[in-house]
Amino acid sequence: MYNVGNRVMNTYLYRIKDGYVMIDTGYENSYQKCTSSMKRQGISWDDVKYIFLTHAHDDHAGFLKEVLDKHLNITCIISDKTFPVLAKGQNSFNGGCSSRLALFFCCIMKILGNGKHLFPAINETYANRLISITKDNITEIESILSGKILFTPGHTTDSISLRVKNLIFCGDAAMNGVPSLHRITIWIENKKEFENSWQVLLSENVEYIYPAHGKRFKSSDLHKFKAKINKIKLYPLE
Repeated sequence: MYNVGNRVMNTYLYRIKDGYVMIDTGYENSYQKCTSSMKRQGISWDDVKYIFLTHAHDDHAGFLKEVLDKHLNITCIISDKTFPVLAKGQNSFNGGCSSRLALFFCCIMKILGNGKHLFPAINETYANRLISITKDNITEIESILSGKILFTPGHTTDSISLRVKNLIFCGDAAMNGVPSLHRITIWIENKKEFENSWQVLLSENVEYIYPAHGKRFKSSDLHKFKAKINKIKLYPLE
């Protein structure tokens, strides 16, 4: 497994039978840095067969359109709730920041010009490059990915995670590092769903969880901090 992301956003690659699966992309301007990181590991875009998109946010789907435009060999696997957000090209603003620290961070992003959370939209012309997960195809997709798809909404409605062997790629179903506290993601659309998703992650009983932001952590951390979710107050962005 490789991390070809950066200090802000992890972009993981793991090997399957005929190539690699990429977990998320990164911000819109990160394509070239990601390409350079892959090259240092001896991996080209021709080796990447699938992108597993944990959810449609600007830091996860930012250069997805560029990848699909430049590399016709790649297919993107998404939740059945993801496409409307991809087509809009903008994060949903349902919910709110999970702490005052997270709110401060989001306000700084707004001051720096990143408050709209836009990314290149992916419209219906890309339909043949996207596989939306359904109850009818999930078993086949899991076989392709050599993993188990977990539905982990809460951060966003469309959030999904992927178990591969004894680890889970959780996207933003959990975080590890400032401005996140207690492994709790800085933005939550639905607090109850977020709490339930932690239970989904815990029920897999894996050793490590690999978040999109921050270093891997022991899954037992979720058990340690789970009670704090109920005490969260969400701060909407206006």
